[in-house]
Amino acid sequence: MTNEEILAKAQAYVKSEKHPTFRGEVEKLIAEKNFDELSDRFFKDLEFGTGGLRGVIGGGYNRLNSYTIQKATQGLATYVVQQKIQNPSAVIAYDSRNYSDLFALEAAKVLAGNGIKVYLFSSLRPTPELSFAVRELKATTGIVVTASHNPSKYNGYKVYWNDGCQVTPPHDDAIVALANSVTKINAADNNSPMIVKIDEEIDKKYIDMVKKLCIRPDLIKEKGKSVKVVYTPLYGAGKMPVSRALSEMGIDVIWVEEQKEPNGNFPTTPKPNPEEKAALQLSLDLGKKVGADLILATDPDADRLGIAVPDENGEFVLITGNQLGALLSDYIFSSKKLLGTIPKKPAFIKTIVTTNLQKKIADFYGATTFDVLTGFKYIGEKIREFETDGNGYEYQFGGEESYGYLIGTSVRDKDAVSAAVMTAEMALFHRNEGRSLLQQLRNLWKQFGYFQEILINLDFEGQAGIAKMDGIMKGLREKIPAQINGVKVVEVKDYQASKVLSPDGKEKAKITLPKSNVLQFILEDETIITARPSGTEPKIKFYASTFADSEENSKAKAAAFDKAIRAMVA
Repeated sequence: MTNEEILAKAQAYVKSEKHPTFRGEVEKLIAEKNFDELSDRFFKDLEFGTGGLRGVIGGGYNRLNSYTIQKATQGLATYVVQQKIQNPSAVIAYDSRNYSDLFALEAAKVLAGNGIKVYLFSSLRPTPELSFAVRELKATTGIVVTASHNPSKYNGYKVYWNDGCQVTPPHDDAIVALANSVTKINAADNNSPMIVKIDEEIDKKYIDMVKKLCIRPDLIKEKGKSVKVVYTPLYGAGKMPVSRALSEMGIDVIWVEEQKEPNGNFPTTPKPNPEEKAALQLSLDLGKKVGADLILATDPDADRLGIAVPDENGEFVLITGNQLGALLSDYIFSSKKLLGTIPKKPAFIKTIVTTNLQKKIADFYGATTFDVLTGFKYIGEKIREFETDGNGYEYQFGGEESYGYLIGTSVRDKDAVSAAVMTAEMALFHRNEGRSLLQQLRNLWKQFGYFQEILINLDFEGQAGIAKMDGIMKGLREKIPAQINGVKVVEVKDYQASKVLSPDGKEKAKITLPKSNVLQFILEDETIITARPSGTEPKIKFYASTFADSEENSKAKAAAFDKAIRAMVA
């Protein structure tokens, strides 16, 4: 794109943007003739991915700002109006990120300006509560303003449909197409009667739902005060619901005070990501100091849960998303089987990059496992299928390796609030039985195999980064590696082409899941390696799942594959 074309787009944006901060940023760049920065802000528009709209906060079409939020919302509003739904409505929630409250209000004004009633939370609320509220209020659609666990410079925007699930085709494609063609934005004013504030009436119903998911409430009531739980909301929306649900059940949390209050700058951690040790360091220090049994951490919109547990020496060990999913699967299925509450056709759902240890556990307890693409909306979509196709499957639990879990069906997105409460209950149960969560994880490995997973994130910033990402995926498709880490590749699953291929590129079978830019390499020793460009961040993710005959060998094997994958991409 030429400088003249970039300049024309920047000038058009300045005319459309009403917010002085975002408009002023671009006006300053135009005056300085800073075409490098202008190009990055205008070479493309933000696009919906697996998690919706996400980008760096700032002025420009390739940024999150008042205008891009309004434009996306106008596309959504037009789509809702086109459906000719009687008395359409929407729910909007937002987290602690910078400008989240502003962006939520801007979205509410556009929906109201198009004749759609809006239920707007009066202050920050977690993503799962938004999903719950859409269902509870029988709304047509929903929006949550969040960038989940990304650094503070990001914000985002996720859209939900009337089942409380993130939009999937054909809704998402149609909304994007309409948003891209917006020429006029209809917005009401701040005091529109079409915008109604909500809070406690939904909070209570949501918390009550979370509490009812507990399997052994009597155990928590009797012995909950004996378990020491350290909790950090990482400056986010989990503060109220996690502590409230646990407290009302009978478990008090020990706060990481430095990270307790909402703050979009996340001052003690560059990335508020419960997957990373750096984000949990204050929690780990406090946990060791107080002799905690469990550390819980939720990301800013409280849809992801990370935990740490003490080992035999009192040192805290981070439990991965795959491992916590295995522990929860085992606890939920074994408990329901023991108590006689497991249905005739229990269903477990996981993503294609989530460990097969969880499938082995589900199989053991007679549950059927369903694999879906990465993105929790596909788990929500599968739940809807169970409810409508009459095949008799009843969803019990599901999750993804990236620290997202869903218990029950009142929410249709990952829910760190209910997962935190269930994890605390699980820790109390195993403690009562004389073992730690770490010991129980080792019991699972001993029973089902020593699984070890790794995740490699390769970041590619800016316009050049996107081209490099595309080049890597193209290269892997055009020249399938014969081996990785010295282990022969025996099969390739290309989810974009919907084909299962032999190493020489010949088609062996069809893939029935939706198309997605994902490559999966099946190796001779049953190691599975997956390459997937993120739908919401400028990065490619490489996942590897391995297993061996011991914990030590499984870790060594995973480390060897980590090194081999990085060398292959480099």
